[in-house]
This record gives sequence, C-alpha cells and structure tokens, in this order.
Amino acid sequence: MKKVVIFDSGVGGLSVYQEIHALLPQVQYIYAFDNAAFPYGELDDTTLIKRTNHIVTLLANQYQADLVVIACNTASTIVLPSLRQQLTIPVVGVVPAIKPAALVSQTKSIGLLATPATVNRAYTHQLVQQFANGCEVKMIGSTRLVEMAEQKLRGKPVDIEELAEILMPWQGIVDSIVLGCTHFPLIKQEILLALKQQVNIIDSGKAIAKRVALLLELSNDVITTSNVMKNVTYSSAATSDAVALNKSLNKMQLDIIQDLNYPHFSAH
Repeated sequence: MKKVVIFDSGVGGLSVYQEIHALLPQVQYIYAFDNAAFPYGELDDTTLIKRTNHIVTLLANQYQADLVVIACNTASTIVLPSLRQQLTIPVVGVVPAIKPAALVSQTKSIGLLATPATVNRAYTHQLVQQFANGCEVKMIGSTRLVEMAEQKLRGKPVDIEELAEILMPWQGIVDSIVLGCTHFPLIKQEILLALKQQVNIIDSGKAIAKRVALLLELSNDVITTSNVMKNVTYSSAATSDAVALNKSLNKMQLDIIQDLNYPHFSAH
C-alpha cells in the first residue's frame, strides 16, 4: 500500500487531502499539522523551514512514506528545496493557481487571496510575471481568513459581514479569484456569499491530486480491497477543541488526532 504524508500549519491542508483521497482512496494518508506554531504566515523563514523539515521528515521516516505533500502555500514557497535535499521520495508543494486564473479571466482582473507571507514572497510575484503578464492581479493577504476556516471546521459559523469587509476592495472589480492558501477552499461558499457577484474561484486541489497520482503511478480505478490501515491525523499541540475537530476528521475518513508530543516542539 502506498503511503502519503500531508502537512500544513493547520486544518487548511484538509482541502487538499479531500481532493487526493477522492482520486486515490486506496492510499494510506498521514495528515500532520503544526498548530503549535499556527499561523505560518506570521513566522520568520528560518523557523518555518526548521519546523516543517523536522515534522515532515520524522513522519515520512516513521511511516516509510512514498510521497510527501506540503499542503501549505506559505511553506511551499520557501521550504521545498531544503526538504527535497533531506528526503529521497517525491515532495509535492502547492503554489497559487495564477496561470489557470489568467486563462479563464475575461476582464483580465484577478484577485489573489493568500496569507501575508505568500503575498509578499518573491516567488509569488515571479508567478504573476510569468503567467499573468497581461492581467491586473490584485492581492489581499489575510491571516483572519485562515482563522475563519479553522473555526468553521470546529463548528463555528463564519461572519459573512466581516468577510465582506475584508474583500471590499474587490467588489465589482475582479472576475476570477485565486485561493492562494489551502485553508480558503474550506470557506469557498462564504467567500461567494460575501462578494455578491459572479466570480471564478480557482484553487490547486485537483491539480495536486493528479500530480500525486502521476508520481505514485496510480489511478482512481485501482482499489485495494485489503486496505485495513487507518488514515491518521497528527497534531503538534493538544487543543481544547480537539473533540469538535475530531468530528470533522471522522467525516473525512481520518482517524482521531494523535499528539506528536515532542518536548522540543514549541511556538517559539
């Protein structure tokens, strides 16, 4: 059985997990999130690289994983080179879907919704120059939307009015929005409600799933009936609302959270 480690700072990577699992249900998934240092969009580069490399290599080695997915745009823009040096297996990252957004936009006015770190990365601006040269790309970097997605998965409603205020600069202007953070597909419907206009919403989930299938040389019509291994979720810090989160995880066919419980993990 193929084994895939999926990593994010929080629960946003579950949007990527859902796409990959839907395409490849015969794979065992190990989902890990570093909530002790959440949100990653506000970490310095050195800390982000150190924490991601440590957690991912630990679980990849423990499970003898066949592939790793860094399901975090903020981490993917900076951590992939060092992580690929440490691992001999494929490492798939996520990047803002600028190219497909530029292709579908009729008005050539695109919105990139991401974390402040992703918005400010040179890598992101290189993507815009390379794939959206003829478009006006407006960017909003928001940590608050990341928090909203986290809260929603724990059973708390999203404040549509607050969301509309954050997205106000795009009202009636952009016709396509790139979800440049894996948390944001979790609140896709709320984003559409807040904008009150027709827009194309684009994320990288399906493309990542197809990439994983290609690298693992698997297809969705190959089902292993002997699959008795559970998909498991690891957290870097115990949370008070773990019970609420476990309900959502169970719906996604992920086993309850197991605490990584390493004393050298801290938010500092």
